[in-house]
Formats: sequence, C-alpha cells, structure tokens
Amino acid sequence: MTSFEEDETEETATCLHMTFYHPCQQDKMMFRCLNFCKREQVRADEMAKFGRDSNVCHYNLVDTRVSRIQFSLQFYRKLNSSEFCFEIKNMSKKTKLTVDQTELGYLNKVDLPWKCIICFGDYQILAEIQEGEAMDYFETHLHLAKVPILQERCLPSLQPVPEKGIFPSLSPSQGKSPIEIDENESC
Repeated sequence: MTSFEEDETEETATCLHMTFYHPCQQDKMMFRCLNFCKREQVRADEMAKFGRDSNVCHYNLVDTRVSRIQFSLQFYRKLNSSEFCFEIKNMSKKTKLTVDQTELGYLNKVDLPWKCIICFGDYQILAEIQEGEAMDYFETHLHLAKVPILQERCLPSLQPVPEKGIFPSLSPSQGKSPIEIDENESC
C-alpha cells in the first residue's frame, strides 16, 4: 500500500454561509471586523456568537445599536440521525430577532432552516447550510451583499396581475380577486 492509500479519508465540514447586508454599510462600515470570503473553522463544542463585544463575540459587528451579544449559533447533531443542524438563540434583551417569519424574543431559540433570512434592526443576513460529515467542527463562510437581501428574495415571488384583474387559476364563479399589497409592507 502506498501512503496515499493509507491516509484517512478527508471529511467535509458542514459550512454555514452567511451573507450580510445593512443599508448604511458603506458609510458606517459595521462589518469591518468580519472576515469575508474566507472559510473559518469553529469547534463543535463552541457557540458562534455575533454582537458588539469583541471580547465575547468572535463575529464582531461595529455598531452601538447592536447588543453586546446579539445572537448565538450552536452546532448539533439530531437525535438518532447523522444530520447536523444549527440552532439560533436571540441574546438581545432589547431587539427581537426574526428567522424567516418567526420572531424570537430574548433567550428564545429555534432550529435554523437550511436556507433562511435572519433580521434584527436594519440588519439582514441570508444563512445557507451546506452539509458535511465532520463531527468535531463546522465552518463559517461570510459574504457581503451589495443589495438588500429581503428585496432580492421577494422579487421573484411576485406574480404579475392580469389586466382583467383576475388570476387565471381562479374561476370567476369563485368571486375572488387579487389582493393588493402596500409597497411598504414586508414580504
């Protein structure tokens, strides 16, 4: 056997891709302490913390409106499964955290969906989980968005309204008409 054949198989790590957006990111540079476009390993027994306090949070957001610890992510394996997941916990007493349509108060936590949008204040974060096998660590890969994530994600789901004002899938006998949505209303 050659040394190549004797080497252990390299495991791929579960990777959490996070794309950050804030409307004032150009002026205030609140993401300047984040390490973009480079994968970072995090031990499985550590909690990934995001917030203002650089002594506690590995992922530091330079903004006085952000809590010392805004939120944390915990890597875990589902019971009786080989599937790895993350749970997200809101650590802010002042600001609610939204994961897709679920609003979290202080110390509330939920499983992070495979693809979701995390929001607090004016911050928008697109989180996407890429599966892996490694049990001792996971990776984070941070990206910076140039356009709002919510705007980008909502546009494809908008359906054109026919000139007659009736959707083809609804028959006139049902008496339903399109619902008008205020442009300032979020998706």
